[in-house]
Order: sequence, then structure tokens, then C-alpha cells
Amino acid sequence: MGRWNRKTLLLCTALFVVLLLLPAILPRFYTYILASIFVTSLLAMSLNLVVGHGGLYQFHHCAFYGVSAYTVALLITKAHVPYWIAFGAGPLAAALVGFLIGWFCVRLSKLYFGMLQISLGSLIWALAFRWYSLTGGDDGIHGISMPDLISSTKNSYYFVLIVLTISLILMYIILKSPFGTTLQATRDNPERCEAVGINVRRHQLAALIISTFFAGVAGILYVVVEQSVFPDLLFWVFSLEIFIMCLLGGWFTFAGPIIGAAIMVSLRTFVGVYTEYWTLVLGVLLILLIFFLPEGVMGFVLDKFGTSATHRETGGSH
Repeated sequence: MGRWNRKTLLLCTALFVVLLLLPAILPRFYTYILASIFVTSLLAMSLNLVVGHGGLYQFHHCAFYGVSAYTVALLITKAHVPYWIAFGAGPLAAALVGFLIGWFCVRLSKLYFGMLQISLGSLIWALAFRWYSLTGGDDGIHGISMPDLISSTKNSYYFVLIVLTISLILMYIILKSPFGTTLQATRDNPERCEAVGINVRRHQLAALIISTFFAGVAGILYVVVEQSVFPDLLFWVFSLEIFIMCLLGGWFTFAGPIIGAAIMVSLRTFVGVYTEYWTLVLGVLLILLIFFLPEGVMGFVLDKFGTSATHRETGGSH
């Protein structure tokens, strides 16, 4: 392990310890906001696994997030299954839907891939929005009870933080594995990969299943924090927000989407208090980003403080 990796490990450990201590000194509202940032960060990271590292046009990623959240909510409120079984079923349902949609989408390329996924994802949203007897329609499902262990704001914060940390470690291991290296190769030059005998579609489909599984994990965490679900979780506009988070943070970096998620949630929460046009501020930030930080915030930081570190993290940006 190189010096830069040791320093990064120490920095991450210190950050984790600080995050563990924060609920003891922060008001309840800010603890809740941090938990929301963690949930959104995991969703953005799961998207970036296929967008930034896989080069796929995943335009309706929040559909899988919503599938998991609704699966958990329905199993708890309608079927009355044990909580931990419902938590396990959520990501599996998201991965199954990801497999079914991905099976068709990987046969298309670039923009056609994205457009078909938006269409199929919108069908799932319409189902949740219109099936009042099952999903509650546009009213959603409220008052979802949680186990006493994670029912309070502070305990749900710790639960979300631990699950996020485990998920990030797993995603990092996946991206550093031979599969992750091959996935990035299919992003950079799919034609050459095909020529040397790599099954590009199979790797893309596998990446989609892994990505949607982690989106499903984020869906569980959303239910734990909010204790409710709404059709907006499955709407394509929310998917666009998640896509922007990856762009803001830097989608050729590993941790960039976390920075993007923190920026987006903070803008919506704190700027939204003063004006409903918080998206105007976001638009200005995006314009500045395109002109001055095309690699995103994390990409800029890595380029500024160690180009070699950047390439080790991304396998080379392009």
C-alpha cells in the first residue's frame, strides 16, 4: 500500500470517527439532514458505478431506488413481514428489475439505451402513481413503523452511516477488481474489448445489476430515515438530479458523487428556505462548473493535489 493510500485510509478513518461523534453535538434537524445526505450519496454512488465507470446512459436510475423503497414499505405495511426480511427484499427487487430492464437496454447503444430506460422506468412510476389500492397513489405510504433499534433520528443516523460505509467499501473493492477494470475498459474502448474477446454486454448487464442493487440499499435507508414513500421517488426528474450530482462531484472519481449529493441536498434545504428558485442557484453553479471545473469538484481536488493519485483512483479519466 503506497503512502498516498495510507494517508487516504487515515483520512477516511478520521472522517468516519468525526461523523460518529456529530449526533452528540448537533441538533436533531442537522442530524436528519446529514442522514439524508448519506442516503442520497449512496444513490449517486450507485449511479456513478455505471455512468462514470461504465460509460452507460443510465437516465432513470431512481426507478430502482423507488422499487426498493416501495417493496420495503409494502412488505412492512401490507404483508407485515419481519423488518429484516423486508430490508433484504428491497435491494433484491431493485436488482431484479434492473436485470429485466438492463436485458433489453444493453442491446442498444448510448442515447437509445437511455431513452428506452426512461420509457420503462416511467411505466414503473405510472404504476406506483395510479395503483391507489396498493401504493396509495400520489398520497404515498406514511407512518411506516421501524424497529425500536433504529426508530429515533440519532439511531437511524448511525444505521445509515454504517450501511453507507459498508456499501462504499464493497463498491470500491468491485471497482478495483478485474471486473471493475474491465468495465472501465469497455467504457473507454468497447470496440477493442470486443476484438480481444470481452463480452461487453455481459459486463454492462452485470454492472447494471450491481448498481441497481446498491440503489436498492439506498431505498431501504430512505424508508428508515423518512418512514414514508412517494411516487416522486420514481419520477425521471429526480433521476436527473442524481445525474447532476455525479457531474458536480466528478464522475470519473470514486467519491465525487458524495460531494455532489452534499451540494444538492444542502442547496435544496438551506437555499430553499429563502427562495423556491433554488434551482436557479444550481443552474449558475453548473455553468461555472462547466467552464472552470469540467472534471467536477473532486476531480479538481485530485488534479490539484496529486495527478498520479487521480489516475490511480480512476484508472485514467478518459
